[in-house]
Amino acid sequence: MQEEARYLPNSDRLGVLTAAVLLTYALTRLVNAPGLILSLQFPGFYFSYPITLGTAMTLVAAGLTATGMDWLLRGHASLQGQRTIEHWLLPALTAFITGVVLDILPSGSVWWIGFAFGAGLLVAVCLAEYVSVDPGAPSYALASAGLIALSYALFLLFVIALHIAGARLFLLVPAIFLAGGLVALRTLHLRLSARWEFPWAIGIGLVSAQLAAGLHYWPVSSLQFGLILLGPLYALTTLAYNLDEDIPLRNAISESSVILAAMWVAAIFLH
Repeated sequence: MQEEARYLPNSDRLGVLTAAVLLTYALTRLVNAPGLILSLQFPGFYFSYPITLGTAMTLVAAGLTATGMDWLLRGHASLQGQRTIEHWLLPALTAFITGVVLDILPSGSVWWIGFAFGAGLLVAVCLAEYVSVDPGAPSYALASAGLIALSYALFLLFVIALHIAGARLFLLVPAIFLAGGLVALRTLHLRLSARWEFPWAIGIGLVSAQLAAGLHYWPVSSLQFGLILLGPLYALTTLAYNLDEDIPLRNAISESSVILAAMWVAAIFLH
């Protein structure tokens, strides 16, 4: 029992981190504050974007999660002064995406269900990241697989939320580029023995952003929009891993093609 506890974070620290992040979400529904219109005027172009309390609190939640995760990891026996950036990227992305989803949910029981689900998701991600620090941990394989699955699920939720919210193209493209790139980067980092594959991550992010730009004006449902974008992200990340593992090119492309086709067929039949 003591051996297992060694690979788990301090419960008090985890509770403080979770409570602080959840408080920022709750404040968006408890406090009414006027919004701010950010506007820029260029020759032949006018840019405007409303900054609300929800937007500000979502960014605060992501920042709190990143710094809180670093604080949480400092108590890990196996850290030994190593950097922690790879372990707080996904929790911060989780907090940000949760805030985006909660911001578009209607007030009432639906919002509180989303709030509770977001809390559980955040705790699960933080626990899995803490375990993944030490490859020798008994549950390392499970934590790594869970983080990869959660990364793809978060990307799907984020894309669907952006589509439901009717995000404008100038916000949609960079948001999906960053989300897709970070998911690919963290997934490959977990699967390739802690190596950073920045070229692949940037390329996958660009493909995701370009597809999002092309689909922006298509008459597709939010679920279809999300599945169409998730397919290439999953397939290209799998292709990158297979090629690095020296799997024959034909086999690597075949596996990625099957994944992509399955996602797109699902998008056709699901609305």
